[in-house]
Amino acid sequence: MSRLHEYLIRLADDNLILSQRLSEYISRAPELEEDLAVANIALDHLGVAMHLLSYAAEVQGDGRTADDLAFLRSEREYTNVLLVEQPNVDFAHIIARQFLFDAYQTGLWQALAASNDETLAGVAAKAAKEAAYHLRHSSGWMIRLGDGTAESHDRAQAALATLWRFVDELFAGDDLDAEMAATGYGVAPEELRSEWDHRVDSTLTAATLQRSEDGYQRSGGRNGFHTEQLGHLLGEMQWMQRSYPGLQW
Repeated sequence: MSRLHEYLIRLADDNLILSQRLSEYISRAPELEEDLAVANIALDHLGVAMHLLSYAAEVQGDGRTADDLAFLRSEREYTNVLLVEQPNVDFAHIIARQFLFDAYQTGLWQALAASNDETLAGVAAKAAKEAAYHLRHSSGWMIRLGDGTAESHDRAQAALATLWRFVDELFAGDDLDAEMAATGYGVAPEELRSEWDHRVDSTLTAATLQRSEDGYQRSGGRNGFHTEQLGHLLGEMQWMQRSYPGLQW
């Protein structure tokens, strides 16, 4: 497995798993307009994932397709961050999870749009435009929830308290990140932290919300060590491909 292939899979998995999580919420949003927004954001993430998986399959050249990479890997082979696999507890959790991740991906795609790999740079340039919209949407909702009613404020604060433990993993670079940054293909995730802090803090201030004071942090997703939530998600996402091997559409 080439290092570029590993890096592409890592980027793709974040988007693939988040897309699946968001798709689970379709038809359950508090209003029709928001239901359509959630569906469109899920499709955006899925589109990015499939572009990256298709390129990863091309780079590896072992006969596997994007569908094989998406649906026929074991849980330990997925390298998404733990944040994106967290369940849809309520609308506030969905928005908080999206907001924390959008603030990260906005900077990530902007940086990768200058990648020395032309294909990755092209995917990133398109994804950066979508991420900017996603961030406007999720940050707007964070402000509406946080600065809304007492209940909406409490739910938004509770969501941040639950999800904050998965934040540091977004910026925990490893040898693969360092190698990709050194070649100009990728970016060192720790370099994205200061802009993320600024984006998040400015929105939380407007929303009258606070960062979690709990210093506990979880990680492991990049190395295939996930929460129990991913297994349940994959069971639903993969059942058709595993029940009917070779199925095509």
